[in-house]
Amino acid sequence: MKPATGLIVLAFVAALGGCATARPVLYPNEHLQSVGQAGADRDIADCKTLAEAAGADAGETGAGRAARSTIGGAAVGAASGAVGGAVVGSAGAGSAIGAASGAVAGLIRSMFGPSGPDPTYKAFVNRCLQERGYDVIGWD
Repeated sequence: MKPATGLIVLAFVAALGGCATARPVLYPNEHLQSVGQAGADRDIADCKTLAEAAGADAGETGAGRAARSTIGGAAVGAASGAVGGAVVGSAGAGSAIGAASGAVAGLIRSMFGPSGPDPTYKAFVNRCLQERGYDVIGWD
């Protein structure tokens, strides 16, 4: 395996390991205290199911977004590398170098970019929980 390919694979595996399912964080108001954490967990799961049934997409929280950004970065890098390589007489080598560096740049950008569910999905779940008496203070 070439060093650049190994770096891409290592970074992609690290991104996959860091992915977790986002969930609402509830303020400990009277309602939460009365139903307990187990009741709140059931309501959260129910609201998530309702959101998906209504057509809201939970979205990609990390791995899918990282893969898409990595592939996009590779494509842009390959194209720009081919152009740069053609200028100096080696479009193939320029394309390969551009693809590798573009993929790494795309992956790193996705690792530090925003993550979590789609905003519409979050808004649906937040409203569902609010109507049930919870106070959502954010997502973690």
